[in-house]
Amino acid sequence: MSHVSFIFNHMVKYEPGSDSRAALDSIFGALSDATRRAIISRLAEGPANVGDLAAPFAMSLPAVSKHLKVLERAGLLARDRDGRVHRCRLEPQAMDDAGEWIGRTRAFWEGRLDALARYLETTEDNEDGRDS
Repeated sequence: MSHVSFIFNHMVKYEPGSDSRAALDSIFGALSDATRRAIISRLAEGPANVGDLAAPFAMSLPAVSKHLKVLERAGLLARDRDGRVHRCRLEPQAMDDAGEWIGRTRAFWEGRLDALARYLETTEDNEDGRDS
């Protein structure tokens, strides 16, 4: 039981701060939708206007615009307006915090899993020694 509470407490304390947490929530929330991930993938190829971004989807332009606003609020894309034409471009540096968080979390869980593997190997060796 104490190991479980340590893990949860460690993960809660591992978060750098509430502003950072809000930014991560916004980024992961934006990326939680398949349409928005597809838009990000398209923008990774280069800037595009809203109509081009909307073309592959079976939804209205206002619906695509809502997805773009979510990505924009998360800092994942920026819009440039030229008259009535809105061009969107990817803002990849917004993913830096998410990448760092994923890296820290991966390192933590790999360490925990390595410790579990060592424990299981030791337990198995001890049990093998008793059988002989």
